[in-house]
Amino acid sequence: MNATSAEQASAPVTEDALRSVLLAGERPSRPGPVRTSLTFGWRALLKIKHVPEQLVDVTMFPIMFTLMFTYLFGGALAGSTQAYLQFLLPGILVQANVMITMNTGITLNTDIQKGVFDRFRSLPVWRPSPLVGALLGDVMRYSIGSAIVITLGLVLGFRPEGGAIGVVLSVVLLLVFSFCLSWLWTMLSLILRTPNSVAGVSLMVMFPLTFVSNIFVDPKTMPGWMQAVVEVNPITHLATVVRGLMDGSVPAGEIGWVLVSSVLLVAVFGPITMVLYRNKK
Repeated sequence: MNATSAEQASAPVTEDALRSVLLAGERPSRPGPVRTSLTFGWRALLKIKHVPEQLVDVTMFPIMFTLMFTYLFGGALAGSTQAYLQFLLPGILVQANVMITMNTGITLNTDIQKGVFDRFRSLPVWRPSPLVGALLGDVMRYSIGSAIVITLGLVLGFRPEGGAIGVVLSVVLLLVFSFCLSWLWTMLSLILRTPNSVAGVSLMVMFPLTFVSNIFVDPKTMPGWMQAVVEVNPITHLATVVRGLMDGSVPAGEIGWVLVSSVLLVAVFGPITMVLYRNKK
């Protein structure tokens, strides 16, 4: 090192020199809420790519339930397996999607336990974007599950009288409801301490909601007090809408009920989730 370089190295760094280095290029603009949410949604899809085993609940469980209930109970409940399949498949489509939503809370709780969300909260991004992105990523899981159930039903002989339009509309409405329901499990993931506890509580909620409904049987065969419970179950209204759209009818009142319940799910659990997320230590 010569004398000139030694003098330059020992000379104090001035504020103007530091600013000229830091401001040498144009500073990128801060990403907006949509961009950051989509980025975190892409992260969720990449996790599916690298850990494809998490699609087991999306693929195997709907297939298993469809085959078991169709061929074990179809003849006893509807007189023939084909007749029961026409009634069952829309209900299985509903059950498969709403059960998959539990994975949202389990995945988020796993990230919290690993410290990943502490890093996310330190980033200069829209605060809810990690949560919204995770929910958007799970919409792809719901879509995969829906495609598998419908494909299996067509192979087994299910024929929707509403055609492709009725099927698409029913799936879109189902995706909207599933996205809104996911906020409940997101809230639980911020309250409960382990992924196993999130899974356990979620199952305790979802099993009564899905089985005490009209997914598998007509409520008219149930006792009066249970019929009253089934009638106020949001899963019942969702299954009724999906069946109606696939059968070619448009139950406007039921569609409105499902949309209102979806809005209420976000309106109630969304703010609670954000408060918990902001105060999470």
